[in-house]
Amino acid sequence: MFKHWITQPDSHAFGILENGMLSGIGVIRQCRNGYKIGPLYAENADLAERLFVALKSAVAPSQPIFLDVPEVNQAAVALAEKYGMTVTFGTARMYTGEQPVLHLERLFGVTSFEIG
Repeated sequence: MFKHWITQPDSHAFGILENGMLSGIGVIRQCRNGYKIGPLYAENADLAERLFVALKSAVAPSQPIFLDVPEVNQAAVALAEKYGMTVTFGTARMYTGEQPVLHLERLFGVTSFEIG
């Protein structure tokens, strides 16, 4: 399934391998207006920024870029702010049943609101 996500039309995907392990991955894809980055998943903020810069450079500088960050990940918020991104809207995370165990400190860009 992930293969289809990273090979969709009008998109670019990058990953970072460290010691033979995938330590970060990001996708930028065309949306109605500009491009959206997501997922953006990395082991730390430095790797996330490397991926963000690579993804951003894959599209024309004139294109708007959107990145949905989980507010609880302050490093993700700081990354967006560092590159002049501003909040356009907010959402709440809701679950049925128990809250799943998520490593939100590694999630710098939500894949989609429908998927998470």
